[in-house]
Formats: sequence, C-alpha cells, structure tokens
Amino acid sequence: MPENNMRQAQLDDLIDRGLLGIQVTSSIGLLPVEDARIRISYTREPDRILEELVTNESGETENVELPAPAIDLSLEPSEIQPYSEYNISVEAPGYEPVFITGSEILAERTSVQNIVMTPVEIETAPEEDIDIPEHTLYGDYPPKIPEAEIKPMTETGEIVLSRVVIPEYVIVHDGVPSDASAQNYYVKYKDYIKNVVSSEIYATWDEAAIYANTLCILSVTLNRVFTEWYRGKGYDFTITSSTAFDQKWIYGRNTYENTDRIVDSIFANYLSRPGVKQPIFAGYCDGRRTNCDGLKQWGSQYLAQEGYSAIEIIRYYFGNDMYINTTEAIAGIPASWPGYNLDIGAAGDKVRQLQNQLNRIAQNYPAIPTVTADGVYGQRTAEAVRTFQRIFRLPQTGIVDYPTWYEISNIYVGVTRIAE
Repeated sequence: MPENNMRQAQLDDLIDRGLLGIQVTSSIGLLPVEDARIRISYTREPDRILEELVTNESGETENVELPAPAIDLSLEPSEIQPYSEYNISVEAPGYEPVFITGSEILAERTSVQNIVMTPVEIETAPEEDIDIPEHTLYGDYPPKIPEAEIKPMTETGEIVLSRVVIPEYVIVHDGVPSDASAQNYYVKYKDYIKNVVSSEIYATWDEAAIYANTLCILSVTLNRVFTEWYRGKGYDFTITSSTAFDQKWIYGRNTYENTDRIVDSIFANYLSRPGVKQPIFAGYCDGRRTNCDGLKQWGSQYLAQEGYSAIEIIRYYFGNDMYINTTEAIAGIPASWPGYNLDIGAAGDKVRQLQNQLNRIAQNYPAIPTVTADGVYGQRTAEAVRTFQRIFRLPQTGIVDYPTWYEISNIYVGVTRIAE
C-alpha cells in the first residue's frame, strides 16, 4: 500500500462519521457486566482519549459518533483505507482488563463491538490484547485455493450427516489446517457468520450485495459442517480462518448492525443445486486482486448498484440452476419458529413459551420487564420484547419475528446454561 494511505492520516483528516456501540459480557456466560469503564482513542493517536463510557445494567453503552473516512472510499476499490481504526480499553471491578486495537468504523454505519471479560477468580492464562488486522478487501491475504463446489462421497457412499443442520457452534482453527500451534475457538454459528461477513465485505454496500455474499458465506460454512470436511482429514475443527482454505474470521473483531440484521434474517439459508443434498461450496473472491470461478465481491456490489437482486447476483456468477434452500433443523434451540409473527392479540403455547423465556432472561437483564406467562400477547409482553430487541440490537418493533424468536431462544439457552 502507498505511504500516503489512510493509516498515515490523522484523526482531524477524517471527514465523515460512524457510530460505535459496545456490549460487555462475562466469559462465564451471557451475564452483562455493569459499570465497566471504557476508553476510546484513535489507533494512530492512542494517547488522545476521545470518549469515556460506562456500561449500564445490560452491559451496554450508548452509541457514540466517531470520525471515519468518506463513505465513497468503501464503495469502490481504493488504495486509501476506507475505515478508521480505534483502540478500546475496558476495565471493570472483579474482571481482567481488555484492550482492543483496530476496531473498524465505517461511515454512516453502526459498528457493534462485543467484549468478553474474564472474572479475576478464574485461573486462566493472562488475557492477550486483541489486535484486529486489516480488512480482507484492503489488506494482503492469500488467495483461495480452488476447490470443487460439490464434495465427493466417502468410500462408504454416504455423507456423514444425513441432513443439513444448523450447528449451535463451529470450531474455528485460527490458522492454516496444518498449523498445530494455531488456537481453536468455539464460536456460536450466527456469531461466526456475522464475524466473517464483517471481515469479508463492507457494511456500506448495497443490501442485495450483502445478502448475496452472506449466502455464499453461509453455504461455504454449511458445506464444511455437512461433509465434516476437516474431521474426515483427521483434524478436530470445523473450519479455518485462512482465506486460502476457507474464509476470514478474526477473533474479537467488531461487526455492524445492518449486516448483523441480515444474518439474523437468513442464517438458516444456504445455496443448493437440483438433486444435490449438500450445501454448495460457493466460492468467492474479491475479483480485483484475486480471481476465482465463483462470486466476485466487488462485482456483486456493482451488480447491486445496477438493481440486481441477491438471487440474480448469485445466478449471474453460479448459473440459473442455483437456488436458496432453508433448513428447519437448528441445534440447541428449545422450540422452532412458529411460522408466523407473534404480535398483540396472539395467544397459545408459543406465546407462553416466549413469555417464560423472556422472564428467565430478565433475571440477568433486569431492564426487561417481567410478564405474566398466560399465553396471551398483550402490551406488557410487547414492551418486554421491545426492550429485549433494544438490548440485543434488533429492530425495536415489539413483534416477535423470525430473527427475534431465534435471538430470544439463543439468549435463553445461554442464561439457563449459566445457572446449570
């Protein structure tokens, strides 16, 4: 990269603004960390404190505005870094401190920085600082090694899994497969996808391009899960963080509200071809510095700007017989989506289950009002749902739609496991 790139720019040179919201939880589960003290500085000027924040009873901060480069820099390939980078230090009574370098802020988008703190009484190795490297569209990363989109059957003629299942966790190997020294991380499936989406494309892109890229990322991941690709080779992980073998995942990195919302709405989707059971290994590349037979990331943005829908972008690159499939098999969830939104006036067992889950979550997140578990969706239940949506950064509608249902289930499972 040239010497005059954005890494050399000073804070005062940034002409646009982005938002940053921070959520702090304990490593023992989904317990919010209240009264965590947070300091934010520009990575190029680490001693210049820009914001000092304190988390509330839900472990969250208010969103703060921070300088960012002009949005146009992230809509076309650029030699100038299209995002600004910030350091975040976090301290809380009874917890080991956390320090993050390089949290990425894009213009006109809300960044979400989730921070996990370890209680001091837990005997672990000293916490290492989190250093977020350059984005894949800006930094230099190895190109993808070409790979067949449909994996061959095993010698027995059977794939290990009989159906496509959304796993509760994936095990991410933070390096190339052969690097035995690289650490393995257990990551919740949706959190993994949100991380990869934020690492692989820019949240400023048109929604159709974000959807198309997210579908490829989902399908690549589920192909690895379904075929047990790495376990079949003797490894103990699901997928790697290497762009040469899989897709980029970065420990501790921030995500974005708009891309998180898209992942929440389609996380059970993947790409299929007629007569093929396994999710397609839908390869992709940036299409500028590296090329491939699959989706071109910058090209998908150009197509979206021309009015192409997500499926039209997919078919442009993969052919007209590629379609979007959905699995209802989701591991770790106590009950499946009812198939319709729950709103004021709804009644029945699904509403009662929802109310019981919200009441249990409220024990750890007391900002959520408790409700009578009577199976009737009234104003009080809508208020509890709306508060839940605010805390966990979902659209605050007070209506339990598909993303809200599964996020409530996800948080409920997390807090009940803490109790166990």
